Amino acid sequence: MSISETLLSQSKTVDRFNQEKLYIQLTRILLEQIHSGTWKLNDRIPSEDDLSRTYSISKITVRQAINNLTSDGYLMKIQGKGTFVTSVLPVVGVAMRTIFTEEMFGKEVKAEKELLFKGIKEPDPDIRSYLKTDGDIYYMLSRRLLYGNPAYVDESFIPYSITPEIGSLDIADASLYFFLQEKAMKKIFKVIQTVEVSQATGDSAQHLDLEEGVSVLVVHRLLLSSDSTPVAYTKLQGRSDRYKFQSEFERVR
Repeated sequence: MSISETLLSQSKTVDRFNQEKLYIQLTRILLEQIHSGTWKLNDRIPSEDDLSRTYSISKITVRQAINNLTSDGYLMKIQGKGTFVTSVLPVVGVAMRTIFTEEMFGKEVKAEKELLFKGIKEPDPDIRSYLKTDGDIYYMLSRRLLYGNPAYVDESFIPYSITPEIGSLDIADASLYFFLQEKAMKKIFKVIQTVEVSQATGDSAQHLDLEEGVSVLVVHRLLLSSDSTPVAYTKLQGRSDRYKFQSEFERVR
C-alpha cells in the first residue's frame, strides 16, 4: 500500500461543500494524525506532493496547513530532508501573540536599525543558566537610532544547536521572532517577559550615549518551545527620553 493509500485509509477527507476553508480542514486532519499517534515524535510526514494527491487538493493548500502546524510547533521543515514531527503535545489555553510595534515612535519619525555585532560569544553565567546549555551561544547586538540618535540597544542570545544556519544568513534587518519560527530547530511557544528599571553601565551606556548610572528601561524575554526548551534570550535597554515600550496582544486561532 502506498503512503497516499495508507493516509487515506486512516484519515478523514476534506469536504469541498463545507464552508470551512480547505487548508483549515486539512490542518485539523493532519493534527489528528499527530494526536492519534499515527505520526510519532521525530517521524517524517508525507511530502506535499503525496498529501496533495491523497486529498485531491493543491500543493498551496497543503503548504498552508503545514505552515499552520509549523508555526504552532508541531512540525519542522528541514531543507532537503522533509518535514518532521517536533511536538505531539496539544496547544491548550488562550494563545496570545505579542507584536513589538515600530509605530511607537510615530509614523513621521525615521527609525534605523544598526547591527553592532554578530557571532559566537561566551555569555555571562546567568544567561547560560537561562538557556540551559553548555554549547556555543550565538550573540547579536544591535541598536535602534532615531534621526541618528540611539534609542535602545537589543541583545539576543541563541543556542547555536537550535539555529545551525544562523551564521550563514543575512539577519541584519530580519525580525528575530520571524527568523526563529522559520529556521530554528524548535519553535517559539511561550515568552516569559520581565520589565524593570535599571542603570546604564559599560558598553550599554556607551551605545546609548549616556553617562553611567542613568536610568534605562530594561525588557528581558526568555523564549521557550512547546516542550519548555529555551530557544533564545533577549535583553533590550532603552533610553527613557527617546523610547517607550509598547506591546499589543492579539488572540490567535
